Amino acid sequence: MTNAEENQTEQTTQTQNEDMTMDQLFAQQEEMQQKLNKREIVNVAVVQISADNVLVDTGDKKEGLIPLSDFEGKAVPEVGAVVPAVLIRKGGDERHSVLSHKKALESMGWDLCKTAYENKERVKSAVLDCVKGGYKIDVNGVIGFMPLSLSELHAAYKHYLPKGAKIKAVIVEFSKEKQKLIVSRRQVLEEDEAIRRAQVLSEVKIGDVLRAVVSKVGKDALFLRFHGIEGAVSLDNIAWKDAPAILAGYRRGQRVKAKLLAIDGENGAMTFGIKQLFMNPADLLRKRFAYMSPAKGVIVKITPEGIEVKLGKNDAKGFIPAVELPLDFAGKEGENVQSVVIGIDAANFTVNLSVRRFEQVQNRKVVAQYLKQAPRPTLGQLLQNSFGEEEEEDAAEEAATPEPAEEAAAPAAEAAKPAPQEQEPAAEDKADAAAVSSEEETSK
Repeated sequence: MTNAEENQTEQTTQTQNEDMTMDQLFAQQEEMQQKLNKREIVNVAVVQISADNVLVDTGDKKEGLIPLSDFEGKAVPEVGAVVPAVLIRKGGDERHSVLSHKKALESMGWDLCKTAYENKERVKSAVLDCVKGGYKIDVNGVIGFMPLSLSELHAAYKHYLPKGAKIKAVIVEFSKEKQKLIVSRRQVLEEDEAIRRAQVLSEVKIGDVLRAVVSKVGKDALFLRFHGIEGAVSLDNIAWKDAPAILAGYRRGQRVKAKLLAIDGENGAMTFGIKQLFMNPADLLRKRFAYMSPAKGVIVKITPEGIEVKLGKNDAKGFIPAVELPLDFAGKEGENVQSVVIGIDAANFTVNLSVRRFEQVQNRKVVAQYLKQAPRPTLGQLLQNSFGEEEEEDAAEEAATPEPAEEAAAPAAEAAKPAPQEQEPAAEDKADAAAVSSEEETSK
């Protein structure tokens, strides 16, 4: 194919494309005119912007006019931009047709709102103004109303949302004929809160120790908030003892630790406990004061019901009932008293004591000590020992008495014995005798 033929082919194709484009353009212009005449919404292109109007192409000989006021609060479209509009007044050869961008948006908005209402979908809204009893709301170009009661998660008695605030809401009442549109932000907040609460509750379990914030201090309960979920601590679960005084010490906004005791399956409300974080004082008393162990205390008060006692360095509270006192007990306040533990009063955290049983224990110890010593002989043992000694004495006497033959042989044996010889005087006797004889010679 030569260059000339190629150029001819290109020109033919271009001519066909231009013809098709013109056909399509005429068809579009005719369709636009039909929609304009039926007061339907059409998309028009901006061709010029004047001081008061925006000129748009309607496919007619003269451009259409959209009042600049329709774009109040919004950016004015640039030349070439396409905007939706609806015919308000048809023009002629010498005048322009008047269109409304605002009414087009409003009509489109009603259709969108109807679909959202029927499908119970959320819509994006903006607060236009705060009015008596609620808010003036813009929903897809439609002006609606949101009451104060439907604006917050809980009941609201004043305006909290500023002008221009962007919110999500649900259409609760819709009527295009009556131009009525009422929305609820509260329903959206409740749905989101239910999802969030379910998520929070799925991450905790009974027995967990949680950090919460005091939301209110009541007379008989402490109210807490955990990640926006309300809970309560009853007076019985505040502390093991002196609960009213400890409850009065809490303040709103205070951060506390609490143990999760229960979760209400219907509304998700939580039940907390604070005393469960600490050991029961009654259990501590059971560890310190075993049953029947000795306990020494100081008498604090004497009453007809019994005696109040202070025990140990920690000043544990003890009580001796009147029936556990001996008849001759004469203790006084401030004196020491010896007793034994007979139980723990878990309700009052008191050690129950007994002096009477203490004395019984002491008496048993004395008897046991006595029984440990050497036993004394019984009467039978004494008599038996006495009879045994008499028999031994008789046997000894019989052994010492000679028989008759022995008595006859005794004199002969004595006679056969040689006569005893005189013993020589001792040396001292001889000296004495010599001295005597010398004195006698001298005297002569």
